[in-house]
Amino acid sequence: MLPVIALIGRPNVGKSTLFNRLTRSRDALVADYPGLTRDRQYGFGKLGPIPYLVIDTGGVAGGEVGINELMVEQTVRALEEADAAIIMVDGRSGLTAADEHVAELARKHAAKTWLAVNKSEGLDSAIASGEFHGLGLGEPVAISAAHGDRVAAFMEVVLADFDTEQAGDAEESADDDERELRIAVVGRPNVGKSTLINRLIGEERLVVFDQPGTTRDSVSVPFVRNDRKYELIDTAGIRRKSRVHEIVEKFSIIKALQAIERAQVVIAVLDAHEGVTEQDVSLLGLILERGRALVVVTNKWDGLTAAERKHVRDELDRRLPFLDFAERMTISALHGTAVGDLLPAVERAYRAATRDLSTTDLTRELESAVTAHPPPLVRGRRIRLRYAHQGGRNPPVIVIHGNQTERVPEAYRRYLINRFRKAFKLKGTPVRLAFKTGKNPYAGKRNKLTPRQEQKRKRLMRHVKK
Repeated sequence: MLPVIALIGRPNVGKSTLFNRLTRSRDALVADYPGLTRDRQYGFGKLGPIPYLVIDTGGVAGGEVGINELMVEQTVRALEEADAAIIMVDGRSGLTAADEHVAELARKHAAKTWLAVNKSEGLDSAIASGEFHGLGLGEPVAISAAHGDRVAAFMEVVLADFDTEQAGDAEESADDDERELRIAVVGRPNVGKSTLINRLIGEERLVVFDQPGTTRDSVSVPFVRNDRKYELIDTAGIRRKSRVHEIVEKFSIIKALQAIERAQVVIAVLDAHEGVTEQDVSLLGLILERGRALVVVTNKWDGLTAAERKHVRDELDRRLPFLDFAERMTISALHGTAVGDLLPAVERAYRAATRDLSTTDLTRELESAVTAHPPPLVRGRRIRLRYAHQGGRNPPVIVIHGNQTERVPEAYRRYLINRFRKAFKLKGTPVRLAFKTGKNPYAGKRNKLTPRQEQKRKRLMRHVKK
């Protein structure tokens, strides 16, 4: 499981700013796919030696009542669920009574604590941190979340005690049938995830009840089909944070996000009667960000009219253009309609995600793509893409070498991804491109002149001076 890091502190100490820096890949995703909305409370990150999950909690000042009191309870639950807590204070405002209240919560409920003195840019580290030693939370570390000062070094210390071997967990062979294929079943509450798993395994293994939130934790269900081992992970429903009221439900979301990270393929279940909601888009964006092979399943399909079915398909096309790689299926988990086609679709997605791609084939396809549609001119010079090779699996990473590759437009990147996906049948998995620009051997070097050319140059310079 990924380590879980909770950020806590009084209001306005920079928790959200640090959250954004620790999960900077999410910002890039939103920029790459316009219209993709996100719940900013939970995030994946990798700033330091290993990946992690980070929780951004509400500000706690002490003496809260009403709805703010519920926020404190949720912060306490976050501390209990997290493997480590980063307590943030403001280095410019100094120590306050609210900081002492937060520190007391951390001492009571956190497994491990780290103290970050934020907004320390331009300040002497010792002076900024000095008065916070009295909180009893260990050695204060001066950082600047806004500018990134010392944040990376701080995270290396925070994550030093966690397992680093999990980073290579996704690099498994598609032909290794001795390993279980891990499949996470995710979706909003009451879309039929547990019913679907029961139908797949052929028994009532999971509790099914017509009330959202029945599954409170991630439940692993191993089974064998046609001598192939599987592990299905039924996750708690993920819904908008404005609708998450119960503390237990709120932090079971962490388990669902961990299940996505642990899985090799994700089945995302949508409700045909409710269509594609904002939270569906947010959840699917998280899956895409993690690079997971994906099958999108629309459940409760049997009760729709032809017009309603067309409307749902149009909504999928309109709201999920960034998931054009994923195979889509329509099923009825309750009646078993088309459920038998689901595991073959999962296998196809996994084989695509872990496929080995030869350098020769990739380069040949790159050359064909460039010939059919050359890259654009940049400042009068043509972008040159020379060769490609595979840089990773699950998801497939294709590394392209050439000149001015940092200037390749986003539209041309999508064009190349579509060419590679079609050529190598990579349906069901995202494809990532990495561009490498070779060094110019003549950069910074002045052309050498022959002695005769040097004499002409000197005569010309004397003439200019006169």
